[in-house]
Amino acid sequence: MAQKVTPNLVFTVRRHEPELIAPSNPTPHEFKLLSDFDDQHSLRIQIPVIQFYPSNKENVHSDPVKVIRNALADVLVFYYPFAGRLREVSGGKLVVDCTGEGVLFIEADADVRMEQFGEALHPPFPCVEELLYNVPGSDGILNSPLLLIQVTRLLCGGFIFALRLNHTMSDGLGLVQFMMAIGEIARGAHTLSVQPVWQRELLNARDPPHVTCTHHEYDEVVNTKDTIASLLVDVDHRSFTFGPTELLALRKLVPKHLSKCSTFDVLTACLWRCRTIALQLDPDEKVRFLGIVNARGRLDMSLPAGYYGNAFVFPDAVSTVKKLSQNSLGYALELVMTAKSSVTTEYVRSVADLMVTRGRPPLQAAGSWLVSDLTRVGSRDVDFGWGKAVYGGVATGWVGDIPGLINFFVPFRNNKGENVVVVPLCLPAAAMERFVKVLGSMLVGNHQLVNGMASCQIKSAL
Repeated sequence: MAQKVTPNLVFTVRRHEPELIAPSNPTPHEFKLLSDFDDQHSLRIQIPVIQFYPSNKENVHSDPVKVIRNALADVLVFYYPFAGRLREVSGGKLVVDCTGEGVLFIEADADVRMEQFGEALHPPFPCVEELLYNVPGSDGILNSPLLLIQVTRLLCGGFIFALRLNHTMSDGLGLVQFMMAIGEIARGAHTLSVQPVWQRELLNARDPPHVTCTHHEYDEVVNTKDTIASLLVDVDHRSFTFGPTELLALRKLVPKHLSKCSTFDVLTACLWRCRTIALQLDPDEKVRFLGIVNARGRLDMSLPAGYYGNAFVFPDAVSTVKKLSQNSLGYALELVMTAKSSVTTEYVRSVADLMVTRGRPPLQAAGSWLVSDLTRVGSRDVDFGWGKAVYGGVATGWVGDIPGLINFFVPFRNNKGENVVVVPLCLPAAAMERFVKVLGSMLVGNHQLVNGMASCQIKSAL
């Protein structure tokens, strides 16, 4: 169920001049190689994150900007590579030049109150480009600040913490570890409960490299149907909320032999199928789901606690449009579950070897749909001294150059106290209307799932 939001909310954000926050104490000036996972082509993007914090009576006299700015400088002593700049060396390898220059920081004030955003805090957020300002010339992957942070005070005493991450440096878990560290210092700690670990060599290719698994996610496919261009036309951006009622409705469609599927599995299968039908692609065209599977926690990977680099792979499932559209949910669900189960330690090692032997190829974009599950990353738990965030996750559903290619599952607690999953989604406007109808039919007419008032039209410049 979607909550009511305030449509067409407009407000003014007054920003101070951006500043560089350097580590509060001297740090080593050295070069640190990224891993063969970190510097792959598909991670050379910026990831926008936003956190909403209501006012707190216990901290009514504290300034979140000052608190976070000071904590950030202290934490950068531990995470000093973030204060450096990325360089490219021979063979396309990326290295961090630990210059200690610092990360970009923006202090801001907005003439709006938290409650004006409405009960449903999820993308698309009004004026998000003002809450996470793109400082001109700052968003390059190379030779630019690796982090940009903006803290915006609200009239009600709450604030918004927004961050842009150069994805080559960290994945979601690594970023939240860094944000948790800022929170610890902001709340008065003198050291970190989890010490950061670099050791990127742990996810480098073997010597000699040898690709032992099949990795269709990196196949070179000619985009003869021009499906990517079709995604750039008259883009509609909405969020869909899945709570206990909606997830139960989907579970009723799951075959008995797949009953052990996770919430991620069934929701992904549902959305992949609905999205494919809505796009009205050629029936014989191949489409693929790309999942993100974490490599942490595998005993034979030896990734230590505190590792904050990218540590995940993209297993894929492939189907023709016709089969995915005409078969039941169980067909898509089995493909998703099989793709996830294919990930082994050998699979992870094989990806690193492929990066080296094939020159860091990009993920296949044509016909692909990638899903990142943030429901267990813990971004809402980041506490700077004002309590946990009421929303913590991606700032927009449009990440990267192609709208709708990457989707995120974001955790949220609605006004009933229910834990729900929010899915920001971008589709061409006509396809979005078809998507709503197909999804509604799967949920037995539950058309309250989609909050039409929360959608906004984004006209493509192409």
